[in-house]
Amino acid sequence: MKVPVSIRGLSKKFGLFEALKDINLDIAPGEFVTLLGPSGSGKTTLLQVLAGFVTPTSGSILVAGEELLTRPPHQREIGLVFQNYALFPHMNVFENVAYPLKLRRLSRSEIETRVRGALDMVRLSQFIDRPVDKLSGGQKQRVALARAIVFEPRILLMDESLSALDKKLREQMQIELRHLHERLHTTTVFVTHDQREALTMSDRIAVINNGALIQFDTPRAIYDRPRTRFVADFVGETTFLPVELGSGGASVFGTPLRLPDHAGASTANPRESWLALRPEKLAIGPAAGPEAEVNSFSAVARETIFQGDSLLVIAGFPDGQNIAVRVVPQEANRGLVPTPGQPIHINVHRNDSILVSGDV
Repeated sequence: MKVPVSIRGLSKKFGLFEALKDINLDIAPGEFVTLLGPSGSGKTTLLQVLAGFVTPTSGSILVAGEELLTRPPHQREIGLVFQNYALFPHMNVFENVAYPLKLRRLSRSEIETRVRGALDMVRLSQFIDRPVDKLSGGQKQRVALARAIVFEPRILLMDESLSALDKKLREQMQIELRHLHERLHTTTVFVTHDQREALTMSDRIAVINNGALIQFDTPRAIYDRPRTRFVADFVGETTFLPVELGSGGASVFGTPLRLPDHAGASTANPRESWLALRPEKLAIGPAAGPEAEVNSFSAVARETIFQGDSLLVIAGFPDGQNIAVRVVPQEANRGLVPTPGQPIHINVHRNDSILVSGDV
């Protein structure tokens, strides 16, 4: 079911502690939105307010134009998938998935039809009579998901629901959940602290820190165009170089920067600005000429680390700061991997040279 969600001025205080600070967020009908942030950032509190488990101090949540906060949890038509799945161990798969339908007093035939449909959706039809304690972690996760969608909720909430799985299975389930969402089109809010998970699954990502919404954007924009140092640092590997701002523009180590048209941090009067550099956006090569669309920095190679699908070259700047450059095997085979102590130039295209503010 596709419904829009509009969060306005949402705040929550626990005594003097502000868990949420004036959150404003618009989620489009059928959108998959991830709340991303470190532990204690407020993302789970926001999810619990949506679910009705926590009452906000102030604010409003409109779902399809109707106020959600005045409804008790059981009347919000929300499907929930918890971190620990919260399955009933004394019930089999069918009974677990059928539970929310029995609470709604649906007929036996309707329950049978809906349960089988939900299990088909998560590819567990053959396990319909299996005791849940005989299932693997990935199968339990799918049962929990089937139970959450079987009554066709208006909103689906998922709280760190993949965190109990091992790395390989977790990555498989990320793709499966993405494909399932494309079939269901249910408005979904997913909570995670895993940056790659958020980038993989989301239509848009809301980065939250210290109870505040820092940036709400597409995965590509969050990664390639972070607005603050916190977002750039939290999502992906990043090296930060201090930027000097003056009437002549921006510079690093006294060298003028060539920047894209939309450079990132405002040069109006930020408290501080940084050049955020991703290892995979950098290249080792000859110094760029003045006409090139490239920023070039002198450095010294310090060490090379083999990481299977790539090599990580650690280099040092004159001020002592290190920077990481990721070199793919094709470049390594062409002899582009420097030896320790070798002077090098690190180049980055102007479109990958993004300024971020120091504000959090």
